[in-house]
Amino acid sequence: MKRILMPFAILAGAIVVAVLLVRNPIEVDETSPEVLPVAVRVLEAQLESVQLAVHSQGKVQAAQMVNLSMPVSGPVIWVSPALEPGGYIEAGQPLLRIDPSDYETVVARSRASLMREEAEAKYAKEDLRRIRGLAEENLASEAQLQDAERGNAVAAARLADAQASFNQAELDLRRTEIKAPFDAIINSKEVELGQFLNRAQSIAVLYGANEVEVRVPLALKQLGYLDIPLGLRGELDYETAPDVHLRGMYGGVFHSWHGKLVRVEASIDAASNSVQSIIRVIQPSATAVNPGKNKHIPLPIGLYVQAEISGKMANDIIVLPRNVIRNNNQVLVVDAENKLYYREVEIFRLEKERVLISSGILPGESICISPIQAIYNGMSVQPINELI
Repeated sequence: MKRILMPFAILAGAIVVAVLLVRNPIEVDETSPEVLPVAVRVLEAQLESVQLAVHSQGKVQAAQMVNLSMPVSGPVIWVSPALEPGGYIEAGQPLLRIDPSDYETVVARSRASLMREEAEAKYAKEDLRRIRGLAEENLASEAQLQDAERGNAVAAARLADAQASFNQAELDLRRTEIKAPFDAIINSKEVELGQFLNRAQSIAVLYGANEVEVRVPLALKQLGYLDIPLGLRGELDYETAPDVHLRGMYGGVFHSWHGKLVRVEASIDAASNSVQSIIRVIQPSATAVNPGKNKHIPLPIGLYVQAEISGKMANDIIVLPRNVIRNNNQVLVVDAENKLYYREVEIFRLEKERVLISSGILPGESICISPIQAIYNGMSVQPINELI
């Protein structure tokens, strides 16, 4: 009997409770939701003087290159052991000799001819002096005097010709030995011992060992960031030329070198709207090279390097992180009442990590650097000062 009455009793109780709740509702006072301001990170704008820099890249090339050729012909009798690709030679160091026998013979014959013409010229000069003396005493005719003068002139001309031939013979003899024109690195060798060389035949290609150059492109706008006169002709003075920091990987390790921007080419590349600039790097001397120290490694020709060129000093500039720029030329400013507003600014330069602003912001203003999305003018925020 209990099992039958119990469900009905529970149902009746629930109905009574429901009726009481409906007839006696609990009234709740309406309140407006509390709006919490968004916390944002801000930086205080400050005027600074900024050292500008321009970045580019290029390959190292030789500042000096010569295709060494033979000024005289003959068989090679000696080749310097240093005359091999990759070898280092100093200025004036002998590189190659050809057989000088024929040229020594020519020198001897030229010397004999010179001695004969010197004697003839001396005789003609004395004979002219004698005839002039006789002519003054009317003991020699005018025709004899003219013959003596002509003989003296011819003898002098023959002497000059003999002297020139002797000088050329000695010069050709000296040219049988080829010497390095400057401190150089051997790039290639085209001669072997016993080979017969003709006049003007190439024997080696040399690169200057004392300095190299890096040819890097610069956009026209980048030129305005450099402290160089526009339209410059010729080279900048090495002491006042902009400093350049070069960096490249060699042997699996990054190395650094120091150079100077010494020249800007006159023509503009229409395809890229850029000009080529020349960076010169002084190489360490052979005695200063220490394979265990990075700073003494010569800059290899053909290496691809990154270049950072020191530019002019920009004054009264506000420096901020690049991500503060919104809508191309706007930033978010937080006023004294912690309200957020858009502000248009004049951008002096956009860099990889920062933006340089020349106007539109006053020193001391707070600039929002937080990456918030839902923004409207007059929005309340809770600024948190960010230390630079």
